[in-house]
Amino acid sequence: MKLTDYEKKGIAILEPKGKIMGGPDATLLHDRLHELIETGKKQVVVDMAKVEWMNSTGLGILISGLTTLRNNQGELRLANVTGKIHSLLTITKLITVFEAFDSVEDAINSF
Repeated sequence: MKLTDYEKKGIAILEPKGKIMGGPDATLLHDRLHELIETGKKQVVVDMAKVEWMNSTGLGILISGLTTLRNNQGELRLANVTGKIHSLLTITKLITVFEAFDSVEDAINSF
């Protein structure tokens, strides 16, 4: 997985690309979230448009990110969730835990 990020309207946008499967990916996303929190960014959108696949470890990474942000009075939203990932979130019932939006703009406006 590759991870890029930018800011829009004061909200951090993370763009993972590839497969979220654990290993170094886990620390990459985790460390970036902590860096954002330390700089005062507590509203984060994860743009899932370029995520090809995610396993249970990948789901754990997202849950960890959500928990980390909430423990620091922040919030995480998902945007552009692909069909495969949406099915995975539905099967695991995590679709009720994460707020998912059709676009990054919609996710930003939800804060």
